[in-house]
Formats: sequence, structure tokens, C-alpha cells
Amino acid sequence: MAVTRIFIPRDVAALAVGADDVARAVTAQAATLGAEVALVRTGSRGMFWLEPMVEVETAQGRIAYGPVEPSDVPGLFAAGWLEGASHRLRVGRPEDHPFLAAQTRLTFARCGIVDPLSVADYKAGGGYRGLVKAIELGGAATVEAVTKSGLRGRGGAGFPTGIKWKTVRDAAADQKYIICNADEGDSGTFADRMILEGDPFCLIEGMTIAGLAVGATKGFIYSRSEYPHANATMAAALQVARAEGLLGRGILGSDVEFHLELRVGAGAYVCGEETALLESLEGKRGMVRAKPPLPALKGLFGRPTVVNNLLSLATIPVIMDQGAQFYADFGMGRSRGTMPIQLAGNILHGGLFETAFGLTLGEIVMEIGGGTASRRPVRAVQAGGPLGAYLPPSQFDTLYDYEAFAARDALIGHGGLVVFDDTVDMAHMARFAMEFCAEESCGKCTPCRIGSTRGAEVVDRILAGKDVAANITLLEDLCNTMKFGSLCALGGFTPYPVLSAIKHFPEDFHGRRLPVAAE
Repeated sequence: MAVTRIFIPRDVAALAVGADDVARAVTAQAATLGAEVALVRTGSRGMFWLEPMVEVETAQGRIAYGPVEPSDVPGLFAAGWLEGASHRLRVGRPEDHPFLAAQTRLTFARCGIVDPLSVADYKAGGGYRGLVKAIELGGAATVEAVTKSGLRGRGGAGFPTGIKWKTVRDAAADQKYIICNADEGDSGTFADRMILEGDPFCLIEGMTIAGLAVGATKGFIYSRSEYPHANATMAAALQVARAEGLLGRGILGSDVEFHLELRVGAGAYVCGEETALLESLEGKRGMVRAKPPLPALKGLFGRPTVVNNLLSLATIPVIMDQGAQFYADFGMGRSRGTMPIQLAGNILHGGLFETAFGLTLGEIVMEIGGGTASRRPVRAVQAGGPLGAYLPPSQFDTLYDYEAFAARDALIGHGGLVVFDDTVDMAHMARFAMEFCAEESCGKCTPCRIGSTRGAEVVDRILAGKDVAANITLLEDLCNTMKFGSLCALGGFTPYPVLSAIKHFPEDFHGRRLPVAAE
């Protein structure tokens, strides 16, 4: 009897809705029926509303069923799902589903498809072709290729990756470092975690290429303690890579040497800021450093250091494999390539959607995301994490592009979009931004440390109806002080959600009566 492979995600999003229980039910039912099946645990495809989405390898390709509950499993076997038969949960071939078919998956090409700890799976999906190409080209040409690709930092700042790499490469030092910022703390974001859990060798290869390019032999992945499943998968992948000769000395039979470690921070949001991250890696309290000097010249332990977001580094292999021009041909203006957009909050189709820059915000939220899960009107979308601006539907014509967003005082950030329906109170959301900054501030600079606390107090007075006009003026003045006087983006960006709430939803600061939320 032929063995049928059944793919069940072990991404934490799938685990949270019972993927392990489904896996146990499949194993038990197969044993009862005497069916020969082999379970493969993958990452998630990123269609979270269908999780746990189980795929069965059939003569027609992999056929998906979801969302599957343990109680559904006997019926699926009885219906003939091992042959891809019809069932009310049948999704069909995942790549034919409109949510996936409309995407351009470059960074996430293997996510949800491969066993994350199988080097054979990774290589079968094109893995390590990028590193082979980089070894052939050498460091200088690799930096040039990354520069020509137009890749910009996907962590928020959008700084050109190639320029940062060239600065480190040109710096003279006895030791250089590659740091992956996987401290994914933005609300509504999960792209870093999906790579860590679904395609960790992609990050290992990207960091190895970065080391080769700039002359660094040591790297660190800085992750969060809130990601225990992701950290466990990444740690296991590092062990496999070392055992397979893909880390250490003589990688792929070349003279490339690169050592990589996983470090787990305590989860302070400010440690997503690169200089606070460096302090934390050095064993100190995570407080920001004044710049200059830039970390590219004086970073970890005072040595030249590349600090890139995980998504930036995980995109490097496909750039080196397919070529700089291939990647640069996607996107618009100065926003080249693709962006893994994370759809979250009150949205019908939550998940990860990777696409070239250039869609409108309205297309992403209403057509791809399907509008709100509550089926009430969309009132606001927060883009770029808890320090990102709130955009109303009247700005849904905004192109998803770094410059177009900046022109409307908004941020692309890490690619997160959090959707709210018409029951949201934007004055309370403005207060949340100030409270969040006060909670997460490292305390080094006064505008952030004191300004955020005073800001929350001012919003409280507005909510209480006390001298509303005068307090709104005071709040705006305070925001400008924080924006231009803070030492890092935590204090500097907190005004974005506050000022956008005042600008686009002024009625909420004057006692608007809210509609009743759906049960």
C-alpha cells in the first residue's frame, strides 16, 4: 500500500487553533483504518482563517482542507480525502486559492510547503543557489547586486540595504558582525515568526551571504522570548545547518566561514531599535545609544555591524539566485521588490499577503482582506505597528509605497495593517499610543519618558471633557516635542497615531456617541 503524505502546519497560529489535536486525530484514525500515512509538519501558508489547514498529497497535487477540527477527521477519511475527494472543508489546491494565486511570493516562496528542518526540502525549493552565486561573485559584487536590487530595510526605516552593507564592507576592523533583528514587537505583525517557524534556512542562508559580502564571520539572531515555538525551530535549524556543514568553516566547500547564534531577549519593545538591541546583546539593559557613531561603523562590541531586519535578510537568497534586476522589476518608484503585508485586527481574511509595492490600501483591505470580520464598515486602518498612523477609508487610494505613505504622514513599517470597524473610539486609541510609549520607553531621553506620561494625562482630560480645545492644542504641541526631540523612533513615532487620530477623527475627541459593537 502506498504511503500518503499529509501536511499539517506547526506554525504557532495553527497550533493555537488545535493543529496538534488534528495531527493526533489523523494518526489515530489512520491506524484504525490501516491507512498508510506519513505526517509532515510544515509552517503556515498564511491563510489564518483556514487554520488548521491540512494538505493531502494526491495524484492531482496537494489538496487542502480547512479549517479542520479533530471531530472532522473520521468524516474526511470516509469521504476519501486521501484521493483528494470532495468534502465541505475541501479548499482545493492551495496555489489556486485566490488569496495565494494573487500573490508574488519571493521571500515566502517555501513557507507552508516544506518541512522547516529539512535541508533537502530547502534545496529542492531553490535553497542555497543564492549562496553559491555569491561565492562565485565575491563580496564586492554581492554588495553591488544587493544595491542594484533596490532592497530597502523591511523593519521600518526603509534604508537601502546595499548602502548599509557597503559601509560595513569598507570599514577596517579585525572583526565584523551580522545582526538579524527578529525582535518583532509591532502589533499585527507575524512575518518574522512565520519565517523562523516555516523556513529558517532561508534566514541562515541570507545571513551567511551578508557575512560573505561584508567580511563578517560571526552573526546573531536576536529574537523575542514571546516566540518560544519559533525560537525552538530556529535553534534546531541552526544545529542541522552546523551538522550539514552549512555554518562554520568551509561552507559549501568554499573558504567562507560564518558562525551564527540565536539570542533571545526579554521582550522589551525598545530592543527592536537597533542600538538598544546592541546594548542588550552585549548583556546590558536595552537602552538606546545616541547616533553617530552609526552601528555600521561602531556597532556590536564597538565593531562594524550590519543590523538588518529578518525580512531583509530572508530576501537576500532570492535576489542572489534570480538576480538584482529580477527583484528590482517588481514594485514602483523607489519601493522595489515585494513586501510581506500582514493583515490583522478586525478583518475577514487575516494572514500574510506578499505582493509587489503599488497596490492601493483600499485594494489590500477591502478586496484581499475582505473588509471587516464583523461585517461593519471599516473606520480606520493602522499601518506600521503601534506607532503607525491611522488611515481612514477616505485615504484608501493611497498606494502601498514608502514615499506615498510618507506623503500622508504614515509609515509602511514592518508591513502590518490592523483594521478597525466603526465601533472603535479613536480618542482611546490615541491614549493607548501614549500609554504604550510610557510603558515601553527605555527612559533615556526626556521627551519620550516624560512626554508620553504627560500625553496620556492630557488625553484623559480630553476624554473627561475638560477644556477640550485647549488640551487638544497642548497635546499637539507635546507631540511635536516628542517627534523632534526624542532620541529614537519609539518617542519620535508615537505622535503618528495620536496626531492622525486627532486629524482624521476629531469627533471622537469631542464626545462622539459610539455605535454598539457586534456581539
